[in-house]
Amino acid sequence: MQITPNTAVTISYQVTTLQGKPLDAGNLAYLHGGYDNIFPKVEAALDGQAVGFTTALELSAADAFGERDESLVRTIPKTEFPPGVKVGGQITGMGNGGHQQVFNVIKIKGPEVHLDGNHPLAGQALRFSCKVTSLREATAEEITHRHVHGEHGHHH
Repeated sequence: MQITPNTAVTISYQVTTLQGKPLDAGNLAYLHGGYDNIFPKVEAALDGQAVGFTTALELSAADAFGERDESLVRTIPKTEFPPGVKVGGQITGMGNGGHQQVFNVIKIKGPEVHLDGNHPLAGQALRFSCKVTSLREATAEEITHRHVHGEHGHHH
């Protein structure tokens, strides 16, 4: 079987800096075919491949988690900050355009809390290495939901 649209693909992957510093690793199942479940450049490299295929790609910041958006960096008064959340935690607030946005708590300094709505790896070029470990036809429900269910995928 080859990777084509509507294939459930499972990969083992490693993400490092371009200098080789490990950032993340694991297993991931995604629905192939433009469902935005994986970086588009990675999906393009996997198209037409089979179990056992390996690749290592350099992804620019734009091809990975995007460029940093300084408008997503905020400072709020500590009095408006929910109790119990610490540096390294996350809170949800209103982002640009009035939609829900996850903000990372990056610093608490005196009466201020500093938040950043950028992905922690935004603005960084990365190396993404992976091996295709399994393939199967996606179910009709997975296609409707636009993601893989089950092991290494989404659970409802």
